[in-house]
Amino acid sequence: MGFGLALIVVAGTLAVGCSNASPKAPDSTSGGASAGAAAVADSGIQTVTGRAPAAQGEYPSIVVLEPIGAGALPPQAAPPVMDQQQQTFIPNILLVRTGQPVDFQNHDEVLHNVRVKNDETKESAFNVAIPTGEKYTHTFQKDGFYDVGCDIHPAMSAQILASSSPWAVTADPSGAFTFAGVPNGPYKAIAYAGAQKIEKDVNIAAGSTTIDLTAP
Repeated sequence: MGFGLALIVVAGTLAVGCSNASPKAPDSTSGGASAGAAAVADSGIQTVTGRAPAAQGEYPSIVVLEPIGAGALPPQAAPPVMDQQQQTFIPNILLVRTGQPVDFQNHDEVLHNVRVKNDETKESAFNVAIPTGEKYTHTFQKDGFYDVGCDIHPAMSAQILASSSPWAVTADPSGAFTFAGVPNGPYKAIAYAGAQKIEKDVNIAAGSTTIDLTAP
């Protein structure tokens, strides 16, 4: 074998050796990271944000996500509470779950009665006296708005929204709202703003978690 032919053989051997090198690990700052982020985003549970009409006076918009075709919904963690202090219902707007208990308390120094009736039908839900330091527990059986008053102190008033959905919030004064822990799926999004009711069908999924309810 001549000297020139020997050089060609050696070069070929080196080339083959280099071609058998282990493949480079994927760059964790490019495609690998994107895939990981996508996996987290597609967890099936979303944080939903959006905007409803701004507050009207002291009454902010109320926003409800009603699941469409969902199975059993999770129960409430604890009963919501409406208290009475300094001849005021606290809070003045209470969101409750239909079919689950609500506590009405009296931490005022005077006797109060709590009169609650359905805003639409005017049907009485209950009317009870609550002495200082006592409470009354009630379960609303129908979705809807309920007006709250006190016959002893007519200036006292509040409002309750009973909903079967666990996803109901009051928006901030600008109309912004946030829901945490919403499972993927179809929903009817409803905003109550004064006498106005705005409804939209939405599908909650990764990449689709913002809702505009400022107009029909």
